[in-house]
Amino acid sequence: MTYRNSMKRLMLINRYYRITRFYPFLKDTAFKAGVSVIVFVLIVLGLEFFVLDINSLLINLVETYAPQIIFSFFLVSETLLGLIPPEVFIGWASKSTTPWLFLFILATMSYAGGIISYFIGNRIFLIPSVKNHIENRIAKHISNLRKWGGFFVFVGAMLPIPHSVVSLASGLIKYNFRHYLLWALFRYARFALYALVIFRIF
Repeated sequence: MTYRNSMKRLMLINRYYRITRFYPFLKDTAFKAGVSVIVFVLIVLGLEFFVLDINSLLINLVETYAPQIIFSFFLVSETLLGLIPPEVFIGWASKSTTPWLFLFILATMSYAGGIISYFIGNRIFLIPSVKNHIENRIAKHISNLRKWGGFFVFVGAMLPIPHSVVSLASGLIKYNFRHYLLWALFRYARFALYALVIFRIF
């Protein structure tokens, strides 16, 4: 492919994303992500100063429950629509003897949970009533995924859109599995970035 053809293709892709309003969506979602981080930090600091000792609570979790139990619970959470925010578990990891190792394991559990969600979505078509119900519940995510493909998987991996929901939608529409795996790797980057903030707090 020549340089001119490459530039033409990039211009067409850029035009497509502008027409489908991907850039405003990305800007809005990134803004919400920033706000959610600030709100989370303020809530944590407020609880720490006025309500309870979160550091002691996290230390107690580390001392009371084996890491395998926490990791298993987190995997279930990340598979079933992100029941508990990952930030809670990152805070827990910060109190372990090997916080960055625990963070890596958490990110891997989240990545694996997404893969499980993908395959759940991929097999849902076998039960038409369930398939129709899920499609109606996550119709917006399915629409965005069909429009933006891997970039929407990236958004789900990095920003506060439930990663498991995006993964479920990917399986439901049979989005290319290899492409899904590659884009979902940004989940590791999200955990690392959040840890840089949360580890400093705790």
